[in-house]
Amino acid sequence: MAQIRILSAADVRRALPMDVAVAGMKEAFAQLSAGATQMPLRSRIDVAEHNGVALFMPAYMGQSAGLAIKIVGVYPDNVSEGLPMIHAAVLVLDAATGQPLALLEGSTLTAIRTGAGSGAATDVLARDDAETVAILGSGVQARTQLEAVCTVRSIRSVRVYSPTDGHAENFAAAMAGRGPIPTDVAAVSDPATAVRGADIVCTATTSHRPVFAGADLASGAHVNAVGSFTPEMQEVDVETIRRALVVIDSHEAVMEEAGDLLVPLAQGQIETSVIHAELGQILNSDMPGRSSSDQITYFKSCGVAVQDVVAAQLALKRATAANLGTLAPY
Repeated sequence: MAQIRILSAADVRRALPMDVAVAGMKEAFAQLSAGATQMPLRSRIDVAEHNGVALFMPAYMGQSAGLAIKIVGVYPDNVSEGLPMIHAAVLVLDAATGQPLALLEGSTLTAIRTGAGSGAATDVLARDDAETVAILGSGVQARTQLEAVCTVRSIRSVRVYSPTDGHAENFAAAMAGRGPIPTDVAAVSDPATAVRGADIVCTATTSHRPVFAGADLASGAHVNAVGSFTPEMQEVDVETIRRALVVIDSHEAVMEEAGDLLVPLAQGQIETSVIHAELGQILNSDMPGRSSSDQITYFKSCGVAVQDVVAAQLALKRATAANLGTLAPY
C-alpha cells in the first residue's frame, strides 16, 4: 500500500535547518537561471465573498528531479477570528512516477526558504566583513531573514524597526542570542536609525510605500527586499534602486509582481536596464557580482516555486532519515 509522509510545522523546522536551506536556495536559483526548470507563474483564485485568495505554485527541477506544488490561502479576515492570515501546504511528487510522496506544512517552509533565499543572496553579494544588520518588519519573515543573514555572516549587532508599537521590542527580546543571532538586538524608533550605518538591510513588510530612505544607506550596504510581492507594493524607494547593483530572483516573476521595480518603471523613473542579473546567473558565473567594497547591492525576491521544491526535497530527505512526521496510507 502506498504511503505519504506528513510533516507538521515542527517537523519542517527540525528537518530544515537554516544552513542547509541556504545551500539549497543557491542550488534552486542556479538551476532556475540555467533554464533547467519548469516554473509557471503563480496562479490565483479570488474568493471574493470571503475576502480571500488561493495561490498555486508548481515547479519541476530538471537537474535534481524535484516536483512539487505549494498551495497558499491568504485570508486577512482570519486574524479577527484568531486564525493565521496565511495557510499553506506543499505536496511533493515522485518526478518519475507522479506518486505523492509527502505533504508538508507550508507556512513554516515558506518562512525558512524565504529567509534562506536572502541568506544565499547575502552570502553572494554582501561584504565579507559585514557585521551590522537593520531589520524593517517584525513578523515571521523578519525572523527568518535575520537568522539567515546571521548564518552566512558574523553579525555583531542588529537594529529592528516596526511601525506598530511594541512589536520591535518583542522581536528584539525573542531573537537576541537565538542560534547564530548576537545578543545585541535593539529596537529603534524610526527607520533612519535602523538603516544608517548598517552593512545589511532586510525589509520584510507588507507596505505599499517605501519603508526607508535610500539616501540613508551606507556605502557598501547590501539590501534584501522580500516583503512586496504585488505590482502595487513598494518597500524600497527609487533612490535605493538607482544607487544599487540590482539583482533579482527571476526576471519573469519580478516583471509581473515586484512593485519595488514596477512602480518606478511605470513612472519613467528607471528603465529595465537597471536590472543587473538574476542571482542564479551570478552563482553560475555567467554574470559578475559585487565589484567593490563601497558598492551598494540590492536583492529583490518575490519568492519563486523552485525554492519550495528544493526546500521540500531537502526537508523530506532529512525527515525520512530521522523518521520524522507521520506515514499515512492513501
